[in-house]
Amino acid sequence: MDNTSLSQNNKTRRLLLLWVTIGILVIGLGFFLYWLLYSRFYETTDDAYVRGNSVLVMSEIPGHVNTIFADETDSVTKGQKLILLDPLNAKIALDIAKAQLAITVRNVSQLYNHVDQLKDKVGLTKDNLDNATKDLQRRRGLVVNKTISSEEMQHSENAFNTAKDSYELAKQELIAALAVVEGVDLYHHPQIEQAAVNVRNAYLNLQRTTIYAPVSGYVAKRPVQVGQQINANTVLMVIIPLNELWVDANYKESQLRDIRIGQNVTMTTDAYGSDVVYHGTVLGLSPGTGSAFDLLPPQNATGNWIKVVQRLPVRISLSPKELEKNPLSIGLSVTVTIASHNHSGSRLNANRPLKALYDAVDYSSNIQEADTIINEILEANSKNLSSPKEP
Repeated sequence: MDNTSLSQNNKTRRLLLLWVTIGILVIGLGFFLYWLLYSRFYETTDDAYVRGNSVLVMSEIPGHVNTIFADETDSVTKGQKLILLDPLNAKIALDIAKAQLAITVRNVSQLYNHVDQLKDKVGLTKDNLDNATKDLQRRRGLVVNKTISSEEMQHSENAFNTAKDSYELAKQELIAALAVVEGVDLYHHPQIEQAAVNVRNAYLNLQRTTIYAPVSGYVAKRPVQVGQQINANTVLMVIIPLNELWVDANYKESQLRDIRIGQNVTMTTDAYGSDVVYHGTVLGLSPGTGSAFDLLPPQNATGNWIKVVQRLPVRISLSPKELEKNPLSIGLSVTVTIASHNHSGSRLNANRPLKALYDAVDYSSNIQEADTIINEILEANSKNLSSPKEP
């Protein structure tokens, strides 16, 4: 090969190397500009999962399961009837409580009547004492004139002392009887109120033989079976409200510097792919990493310590409208990208007002129905509606 060919090949090689170098520099510059203008403002992780509340359905009373109205994967609404327990024992307990209330009303009514009787007795003994006092005073004048004998005078004094003692005894009996009933009318006497509480409790237990859905959602588990004898702490069903889900994204500690509450988030799931994009906002950052809450937290004060990059859960909201269009299930994998341009938000939720997230079935109407039953029993078994007065 002559020198001309070698020179031409070297020139071509240098030119090719130059273009390769320029291409690498252009690509590097492109990546740098991409990072400078875009990528550095976004934090992405695929260590993220859909989370939600698992609401346990439990009975407030022990019982025998008669009927089940919902199964796994079924949709239920708040207040919907889910399970029926055998109501027979609860009905018997309510009848016993109602009968005991009626007996108590009649017994307490006798206490008020006894007070009225003792008042009459006090009045009668007071009249006897007045008569004995007058008779004694009259005989004292006669004994001075020796009109009557000293023996008759002794009889008058004995009669006076007996009347006085009877009067004092009647007053003490009245005071003792008043101590049991004074200050309250029949309807608010402690014994009757206690019996009324028993009626309310028995009535509520009867109502609790019907178990309702505490929230709207989908039945995830149904361990209860027909014919099963359950206790008050037995889990009957697990309901998940799929319209109120969120995402827990586990970011590396090196990615947390620019993440703030309120920043916009885009998410894709493996279930739907990149064609379905969910939108949300950062709700908050966990106060500790996952390992910090382990039963046995790691102890790094050892000689063979190896640093492990920690991850911190970041909670992200999901749009209810997007969830309605493309439902998600708890535990699905999510790829999360947080736009960290805006740094005006805080890292922690400070002074955010608390609000009720969920509330159980309201039994206040059942209490009103129980009070109606109680009032009917009171009216049917009593006549004394006002407290007796002092003597």
